[in-house]
Amino acid sequence: MRTLCLTLSYDGTNYCGWQRQPGETSLQEIVERALSEFTGERIHAAASGRTDARVHAIGQLVSFHTATDIPVEGFRWGLVTKLPDDIVVRDVVERPYGFHARFDAVRKRYRYLIHNARVASPFLRNYVWWHRGELDLDAMQAAADLLVGTHDFRCFETQWPNRSSSIRTVSEAQWTRCDEWKPWSADCRGDMARSSLALGSQPSALSFLSFDIAADGFLYNMVRAIVGTLVHVGRGRWTADDVRRILESGDRRLAGDTAPPQGLYLMEVETVVDEARIAERVARWHSRRDSVPHASNDEEPRTK
Repeated sequence: MRTLCLTLSYDGTNYCGWQRQPGETSLQEIVERALSEFTGERIHAAASGRTDARVHAIGQLVSFHTATDIPVEGFRWGLVTKLPDDIVVRDVVERPYGFHARFDAVRKRYRYLIHNARVASPFLRNYVWWHRGELDLDAMQAAADLLVGTHDFRCFETQWPNRSSSIRTVSEAQWTRCDEWKPWSADCRGDMARSSLALGSQPSALSFLSFDIAADGFLYNMVRAIVGTLVHVGRGRWTADDVRRILESGDRRLAGDTAPPQGLYLMEVETVVDEARIAERVARWHSRRDSVPHASNDEEPRTK
């Protein structure tokens, strides 16, 4: 038995999100079907995070177990014929048996894009949040700086509590104004900075706002709630001190609206391959299987 890990890019416009849902088309369903057709096995695929409906990904990680001996490159190119055009395999690597895209992830980075212009573009409606009013980027950055560090982020979580703990550590929260829509670029922030310098201080030309945030984990709708809150700061409705009070309150009702999903991108996921930890996980799988032979466990490999 082997464990492989895919890096996927996808346009989430036509999907209800990653996780399977009755009567809806999910990314998990499509990816698992493609893997099952390719391997001839019943495959369960685990993603690093359950992106919501209409949310996109540049670097989603997906792990799965397989008994096939098909080479890694065979998966990369063979899945092209099994997946729709809006889901692309960027990379495939083999990991120690038992590696898990979610449990072994240590840091994720999301990007949110706002088209800050007087006139909307119909071609971008599925990929940005259009906001016609002027936004004060310096004020938004001052408020975003307060989020860096370890905090209880329950005020930015929809339907708290969804996890055992709402404490997370944010290592980056950076706004950038730019003239190009380049969410797919690994060096997007560098490109944005160069574009800004080249154009000088022409706010009418720099019509895109990009918010990059990285943390050891995210709560349900956390990034979109943060963006919705910071946009209120950009409008002049709130200040950084207001955001500080909202964060300290832990009350979702005091924070801003949840920003639309189409502007959100999962950019990258960092993982740590700790073989001892993975071996402990595999031992738990086997122990659970032996004690309850017919129990279902989404962590455990499932093949024909």
